[in-house]
Order: sequence, then C-alpha cells, then structure tokens
Amino acid sequence: MLQLDFDLLRTFVAIADAGSLTRAAAEVGRTQSAISMQLKRIEEIVDGAVLVRTARGVELTSRGDRLLSHARSLVRAHDEALVDVTGRGLTGSIRLGCPEDYCTEFLPVVLRAIAAQHPRVALEVVCAPTPLLEKMLDARRLDVALVSLAPEGNSERVIRWEDLVWIASRDFYPPSDGPLQIALSVPETLDHQAARRALECANVSYRVAYESVSKDGLLAIVRAGIAVAVLTRGAVPADLRIMPVGEMLPPLPHVGIAVVSYSGTVDSLLVESVKELMTRTLKTISPPSS
Repeated sequence: MLQLDFDLLRTFVAIADAGSLTRAAAEVGRTQSAISMQLKRIEEIVDGAVLVRTARGVELTSRGDRLLSHARSLVRAHDEALVDVTGRGLTGSIRLGCPEDYCTEFLPVVLRAIAAQHPRVALEVVCAPTPLLEKMLDARRLDVALVSLAPEGNSERVIRWEDLVWIASRDFYPPSDGPLQIALSVPETLDHQAARRALECANVSYRVAYESVSKDGLLAIVRAGIAVAVLTRGAVPADLRIMPVGEMLPPLPHVGIAVVSYSGTVDSLLVESVKELMTRTLKTISPPSS
C-alpha cells in the first residue's frame, strides 16, 4: 500500500504556506531540486497534480487543497504526540514581527518566555510599523506578530490596551503663536492618524514637519527640541517627557495590542503554541506608571 510519510507531508505543507518552491526549500533546509523530487513523489502517490506553477510561484489544485487539509492535521498530530511522549518541546523556526514601540517594554519579556519554553526553536525578529508587519504576514514572510489595533471594532482581539501620549524634550514648550510642529510616523500608522484626528477635532493649528518610519528617527527629532511626537506610554525614554494634555495638546486615544498570524491557514502546532505563550506573557506584564 502506498503511503505518504511525514517528511513528504511536512514538505508539502511548507510549499503550500510559502507559495514558492524556493522559499519552501529554505524553510525545510533542503535544496530546491530535493523539494521538487519530494513533490514529484507526492503526486505519484496521490495519482495527480497537487499544484500548478504560476508567474508568482505555485498554487494548489483542488486535489492539493484536499491533501493540504489532511496534511496539516497529520503533521500537527505527529508533532503533538512527539512532544507529549518525549517531553522535549517543539523544534523549528519562528519569524516574529513587532512594532518598534513595543521593542523596549514587551519584546524582551516575550523572547525570554519563548526561549525558556521552546529552547530548540530558532527565532527571527523583524521590527517595523504595524501596516508593514501585516503585509509581511499576508506575504507569509512572518509567522506571528504583535500589532496595534484601533479601539473601534477590535475589542475581542485585543490582549491589552496602551495609552498614546504626546512626548517632547525637557526644554520644549508649545508655541504661543504659529502652528504646532509635530513629528509622526508614516500616515498608515494608528499614532499618525490618531494625532492628526485629535488636533483637527480640537481646532489646533499644526504642521507635520517631520515624518519617519523609524522610532529612532522620531526620537532624534524630539530630542532636538524642534517638535512633539506621539508614542505609546511604555515606549517613552527616560530623557524625554510626557506632555500634559491641554489646549494645544488634546487627549489621545489608546490602542490595542494583539497577537496575530497569517489568516489564510490553520496555524501549525509551533505557531499556535508561540501565539498562546505570547498572549499569556503580555497579559502578565504590568502597565507602565502614569
């Protein structure tokens, strides 16, 4: 009787998730020719094509879709059994994304928790704004990410809430005349949108004098004493001050933090385990003092 062993099934899941033989080969640590040979063997066993090559990579056939559902279940059951019997924890690699605002307060704690529970898992960390992390998840270039969410319509997904605050250098004071100079992240980010919306609702005259995709870039501008910026409370460095809310600086909303993965597939055992661990860890971190 023909059989699909777990090595073939794991390779097939990697191809389906990566959408490319080249990326799948890197994921499982084999050459592309070896992956192609495994794919050929799979198609011989199931008696038909499981994917088609396109200009953008590969796409599953209807037969491949049916096989993928079974392959995920079997690989997951195999991994769960191995972990349970050996007690050695999971192996593999995780590509984890995190906004820069959370790199100081949350990321070290999360990484320590993952390393303690899954010492044989290799971690690759990407720090970038939430919109970019979401694109990387959709492109399957990340496995899991911390992201910021707007308060509206996301309460069920949010693990914890973080305050947005105005920050400035110690010697900065809002101008008595002329527009308020502000430094913001890129327009797609929640902090950029929240700051502009708050200022416009309060009829405050302002000018977006600086934009930076990098938190370090924003902090350099603020430290120069030439503009105010917006960060989450826990990301504010000790040498800068949180500005009091007033006539020139209206209240800002809070943002939600969620742990998300690629929405197009069922998570692997490793990704699900890491997501659950990240969620538990984030819930235990004390909020920053006001």
